[in-house]
Amino acid sequence: MTVTPDKAAPFRNRKGTLSQNVMVACDFDLNFTFISCGWDGSATDARVLQSALNRNFKVPEGKFYLVDGGYANTTSFLAPYRGVRYHLKEFGHGRHRPQNYKEFFNLRHPCCATMWEGP
Repeated sequence: MTVTPDKAAPFRNRKGTLSQNVMVACDFDLNFTFISCGWDGSATDARVLQSALNRNFKVPEGKFYLVDGGYANTTSFLAPYRGVRYHLKEFGHGRHRPQNYKEFFNLRHPCCATMWEGP
């Protein structure tokens, strides 16, 4: 993204690059059911989620969403384990096997295996 220097500060994320924070939810057919976009890169996932919940974003009863590590584990959101290998690249593209159930869970968690890191 390109932002003029005088407006860049809020878009600077924790890694120091410019970005936008987007939250999307999809159903089992991979159809988007909710989109919240335009958040500056410094916005936390918790802040974006709270805004979505305030705008009637609901988790269907008896269901949960798989979320990335920026979210807390709750009855509605299932995040990867913290403090253990997280991204597929940390498993060495098949050269390293998970050492315990937490690493195995993270290896199979869709938000870890397919997370897009950007260019």
